[in-house]
Amino acid sequence: MHIGLDLDNTIVIYDSVFLKTAKQTGLLAETFDGSKKDLRDAIRRLEDGETEWQRLQGQVYGAHMKEAEIADGVAEFLKACRAGGHSVSIISHKTVHGHFDPQKINLRDAALDWLQAQGFFDPQGFGLTPGEVAFEDTRADKIRRIAASGCTLFIDDLTEVLEDAAFPAGVERLLYAPGGEVPTRDGIRAFRSWRDLQEAVFGNDD
Repeated sequence: MHIGLDLDNTIVIYDSVFLKTAKQTGLLAETFDGSKKDLRDAIRRLEDGETEWQRLQGQVYGAHMKEAEIADGVAEFLKACRAGGHSVSIISHKTVHGHFDPQKINLRDAALDWLQAQGFFDPQGFGLTPGEVAFEDTRADKIRRIAASGCTLFIDDLTEVLEDAAFPAGVERLLYAPGGEVPTRDGIRAFRSWRDLQEAVFGNDD
């Protein structure tokens, strides 16, 4: 089995980083509390809000990438992949530089550094290699990469990726939806946790 995984907001969780950075930069009041969606919506309502949101994304995915967290359950899922001898590819829609980033930090290098620090490339850890991580400039390129990689299944947090008309028909589509508010679409199975995903992919081996 060849398992394809999205990166941002699927493997990597940024919620606390977005909140901290938005407050530090004065985009949100110190008293603000809410989900990442609440945060995004609040910033977009500001004057020139869309630009501010894109600028914040560049900061989080670049200079503050090292502060991001691995999603709960990912480590166990990857250990199950390795134990079963399954191939894993991480395929991400990520540009080289963030929008409006004066530092021009390489977002792909920042992501690879984060993966390295989390043990993804450790032979005694998750056992992946940098060559099993692909970054694409556009969503269309990402979908083409999924098809070309020969994935058996793909896990993503975005329905718009899995529902895209160009998404390869032979690849099973699994939605990571920790909020639980996203209904299952035709041909897509939604899961609230990585534990649920692990059971769906490998069965319950406890």
